[in-house]
Amino acid sequence: MSKGTLFDKVWGLHTVGTLPSGLTQLFIGLHLIHEVTSPQAFAMLRERGLKVLFPQRTIATVDHIVPTDNQARPFVDTMAEEMIQALEQNCKENGITFYNIGSGSQGIVHVIAPEQGLTQPGMTIACGDSHTSSHGAFGAIAFGIGTSQVRDVLASQTLALSKLKVRKIEVNGTLNPGVYAKDVILHIIRTLGVKGGVGYAYEYAGTTFEQMNMEERMTVCNMAIEGGARCGYVNPDQITYDYLKGRDFAPKGADWDQAVAWWESIKSDADAEYDDVVVFDAAEIPPTVTWGITPGQGIGVNQFIPKPDELPEEDRFVAEEAYSYMDLFPGQPIKGTKIDVCFIGSCTNGRISDLREAAKIAQGRHVAEGVKAFVVPGSERVKKEAEAEGLDKIFQAAGFEWREPGCSMCLAMNPDKLQGRQISASSSNRNFKGRQGSASGRTLLMSPAMVATAAIKGEVADVRDLLTVDG
Repeated sequence: MSKGTLFDKVWGLHTVGTLPSGLTQLFIGLHLIHEVTSPQAFAMLRERGLKVLFPQRTIATVDHIVPTDNQARPFVDTMAEEMIQALEQNCKENGITFYNIGSGSQGIVHVIAPEQGLTQPGMTIACGDSHTSSHGAFGAIAFGIGTSQVRDVLASQTLALSKLKVRKIEVNGTLNPGVYAKDVILHIIRTLGVKGGVGYAYEYAGTTFEQMNMEERMTVCNMAIEGGARCGYVNPDQITYDYLKGRDFAPKGADWDQAVAWWESIKSDADAEYDDVVVFDAAEIPPTVTWGITPGQGIGVNQFIPKPDELPEEDRFVAEEAYSYMDLFPGQPIKGTKIDVCFIGSCTNGRISDLREAAKIAQGRHVAEGVKAFVVPGSERVKKEAEAEGLDKIFQAAGFEWREPGCSMCLAMNPDKLQGRQISASSSNRNFKGRQGSASGRTLLMSPAMVATAAIKGEVADVRDLLTVDG
């Protein structure tokens, strides 16, 4: 195995050749598809008389358009029904495994692949979804791709890509109580900017990531794309192997021992050279909330919305746009901002550990009057596990709605949408204008525990206040 970073090693092992354009033709080990970006890709294959080259390397589920309240078929939304029918037909015609509603394994694509052990260290993974970077938590190199690239992977199992530089982002120390993986990535993006990672893969390293469980690492890698990086990853370790062992698609018996030995060999070497290194202190990261219209416009919950002259000159134009759109003012505290809707879920924070943390806050309390709060598990397996632990009962007793699995209000390509100028506390990943289903709706990103706190208080509040009461 050559020396260097995990990224360099995995890239080298999957390189098929160099194209005349100078791009690398990269073999893709696992291709994940869903109902939104795949119909056009399959149509393009049919137009060219092409077949899916390796159907066994493609896995499908339905997530974006799925209603989370009533999943009876046919869906009320005729376009959603057409999309799921197209995916069902395309998978059937091409021999592709499809985890449909009611299969016990349906859910958000970036939740179901890890929980089944499909995502493994050293893999190259592609999916027609921005947040494919989530899978990097396992030491995989995972790319979100466009529809024409979905076609390319279906037809050739390869992608044409430019090789990325590698930035090591080191976070050291123990996170303070009330500070979660979501706060870590929001803090990183706030500091480096939404374009800071352009042209880079981010390697997340340091003692803070070494202490994180796999679901926390997935949260951080999930939002690498929001910082401009094409992918983000964490080197595999014993925590990775303990998570994977025994899962549906994980190697078994002697194959397992062989796999772990290989996974160990692809880790970044101690003397690996990086194109850039940035270091953070975990103790300095507060519970973080976005106030604007990009994931980089974040502040600590007890801080004030920045004034233009406190920002780099290149950030001031977007800040002015954000003040206007969000109806927030420079110098105003974010704490105390009234909330209409609270959403816990998404591929960023819809896993079982996310729901457990939010349930700790919800237990014995009640959602504030006038606030709509709901919890959407990331998959059918997460829902089943949460219900076995009684988390659904805790949420419902506190006045939260307990829903069926899906992407829900993250992208709002389903009935879960903001109405008019509503403002939401959301555990999802994007706060762009109109992102949550209303052209004028407003989104504040935060951790699931902070969303639960906002639901209880009816406004942006510090989760540490409730943890102190509980403690």
